[in-house]
Amino acid sequence: MKILVPATSANLGPGFDCLGLSLKLFNQTQIQKSSVFSISIAGEGSDIVFLKKNNIFVNIFYEIYEKLSGKRDNFRFIFQNNIPLSRGLGSSSAVIVGAIVSAYCMSGFKVEKERILDEALHYENHPDNIAPATLGGFVCSLVEKNKIYSIKKEIDQDLAAVIVIPNLAMNTEQSRKALAKNLSFNDAVFNLSHASFLSACFLEKKYEFLKFASKDKLHEINRMKNLPELFEVQKFALENKALMSTLSGSGSSFFSLAYKDDAKALFLKMQAKFKDFRVQYLEFDNNGFEIC
Repeated sequence: MKILVPATSANLGPGFDCLGLSLKLFNQTQIQKSSVFSISIAGEGSDIVFLKKNNIFVNIFYEIYEKLSGKRDNFRFIFQNNIPLSRGLGSSSAVIVGAIVSAYCMSGFKVEKERILDEALHYENHPDNIAPATLGGFVCSLVEKNKIYSIKKEIDQDLAAVIVIPNLAMNTEQSRKALAKNLSFNDAVFNLSHASFLSACFLEKKYEFLKFASKDKLHEINRMKNLPELFEVQKFALENKALMSTLSGSGSSFFSLAYKDDAKALFLKMQAKFKDFRVQYLEFDNNGFEIC
């Protein structure tokens, strides 16, 4: 089998741990039964020896495959990783979702997206990335009694993203240590109102309001202080027709959304201005993972 799992951008400003969307940048994994177990990795992480010795995808795959099939078969895993590692673009969620789906498929079980999401919650305890990686589109999610409830809205195809990817990796766990230990009542209300309004903007296609709906007082500023150049990335994007510009997940990547023509122009301007960073123009994915 072959599976494609998309990159994701989570939080989108105020929607901490609950909002996310899916991008057309995919990790591809081929799995085939084999007389001997083997792994090959191309693309992101191909130079990291540890990923062959202790591969999270493989570990999760076998854990679920053995539970479902009762067998420990040998497989050949061929990874083509296109999602940057530890850059806030959902690389770990893509691994988790891809491994679970593959285990169900190779065990001969029906792949149901709701079940996949609930399984994924055992490995990542917030749904902001795993939900769009599974469902595609823009997704609002919450967790109730160890079950994920999600509402998905397809993203208009006349919109696109410009992603600025610094060379500096940011581990999510380490990045959370930069967050404030206490939050004022006013700041809590600010984020609740902005996250709610931002969700409504996507659901009702009121994209003109995204610039102020995407403001945040919970996590972005503290995290961006680890790489001050990101403040300039955000300012530059908003000054050049981005409809919104937010830290992607816990960083270090920065996500900007614009109408396609504006996004193409912004991509070129970003490339010219931020030469030390990788800049990518990406369209949005509305399908989530795909089994080929």
